[in-house]
Amino acid sequence: MKGKPKFKKQKMMNRVLYALIPALLGSVYFFGWRCLVMLLFVCAVGCATEFYMAKRRNDPLTAACLVTCFLFALSLPPTTPFWIAAVGIIVALLFGKEVFGGFGRNVFNPAIVGRGFVYVCFPTALTNKFTPVWEGTWGGLTHWGPQTTVDGINAVSSATPMWSNRDFGFTAELTDLFTGNIGQVFESSDGVTRVLSAGSMGEVSAILVLLGGIYLLWTKTANWRLVVSPILGASFFVLIFRNLLGFEQIPPVPWTLCSGAMLFASFFMTTDPVSAPKHKTSQLWYGAFIGIMIVFLRWKAVFAGGVAFAILLGNTVAPTLDMIFKSLDKRKKSKATVQKAEVKNATV
Repeated sequence: MKGKPKFKKQKMMNRVLYALIPALLGSVYFFGWRCLVMLLFVCAVGCATEFYMAKRRNDPLTAACLVTCFLFALSLPPTTPFWIAAVGIIVALLFGKEVFGGFGRNVFNPAIVGRGFVYVCFPTALTNKFTPVWEGTWGGLTHWGPQTTVDGINAVSSATPMWSNRDFGFTAELTDLFTGNIGQVFESSDGVTRVLSAGSMGEVSAILVLLGGIYLLWTKTANWRLVVSPILGASFFVLIFRNLLGFEQIPPVPWTLCSGAMLFASFFMTTDPVSAPKHKTSQLWYGAFIGIMIVFLRWKAVFAGGVAFAILLGNTVAPTLDMIFKSLDKRKKSKATVQKAEVKNATV
């Protein structure tokens, strides 16, 4: 009699990994080969962590572990120290997944748990380690790591497009956000010359994220409600508070969607089938809530990113949303049953 396999293949998770390949290749092109080594390192530490815990339950290692490792690694700044990455992925899998009993039982998105943990515990390393992308035909393909100086100015800074827009009054070009060509010297509103840095490794180019996201929708791997609703929620918030109420600090809709991790979160984070609601209507409200919170936190929170915290808040309310809308469905069915009975009695 054969024992349980040590590795459980999951077709859906494999497709998510395929969809992340454009973002991974983009990270190497934009920031150098260190990004690939970082991802492999995170995968090694993450798989070792889950294998150790799963073995104690006599469960196999799953492909979902690799998805968590990919998402976590690609959400990090390109100069993140390896030891911080190790701490983050261990926390992601150990406290975001394994303590709940392993695959399919976690309440929160494990990758977001790890990202949020290192973001709060190591704020300097996670907010001051962004750099501009390499330029030229070969980009970072001829470099080990990201560039650290631009025109003689230290390029390792916190002036990502969102930070520069909110705190320094400089708005990056929308076309640069779309293609990922982010990096230049600019003079901020306080008169200081700064370097515009790109974002996290896998979230720089909107078009690369879209390529992977379209593949997920085309293969029906991602639930379209969980993809569309955060985008609509964020757009609605921007239209109300910027266009109607006049809060100019909030960027326009196209810029909001293409900057930071907005699209990456919509396609790869909110669509986690385990931590998201199961009811169809709940999924729409859940995604819209996350989209609204992303824009709100970018606008008002200390951390300009806000995506990780918005998703964790969404994970928290997901069970309640399911309970509310399932209860409403039961009431509707009960009411319809009573009405049918009344009609039937009236015709007898």
